[in-house]
Amino acid sequence: MKDRIKKIRKTLGLSGEKFGENIGLKRSSISQLETGTNNPTDQVIKSICLAYNVNENWLRTGNGEMFIETKDSFLDSISKQFNLEELDVKILESYIDLPPEKRQVIKDYLKSLNK
Repeated sequence: MKDRIKKIRKTLGLSGEKFGENIGLKRSSISQLETGTNNPTDQVIKSICLAYNVNENWLRTGNGEMFIETKDSFLDSISKQFNLEELDVKILESYIDLPPEKRQVIKDYLKSLNK
């Protein structure tokens, strides 16, 4: 797990001090986790996962994806992939936030435009 903790920190481009600050640990504690001197407690693992959107299964076992994709990271990825403008992203975000019945109204309307 020590290598995965270090990989998270490096991937995020954070110093040990900043990484620890966001989860309530000092730089020295992060160093001890990354070298394997100390093992993380369940609370530390949960704090890392919550603060950095890390997949807890990946952190504990190495299986799966490192990060849990959030709505914002998903929209950012789609925006870059399809060269979307800010308004396009806001429209997608608004649609995602709608309850299913209102989404259906929009889908029905869009289908009617294609006839």
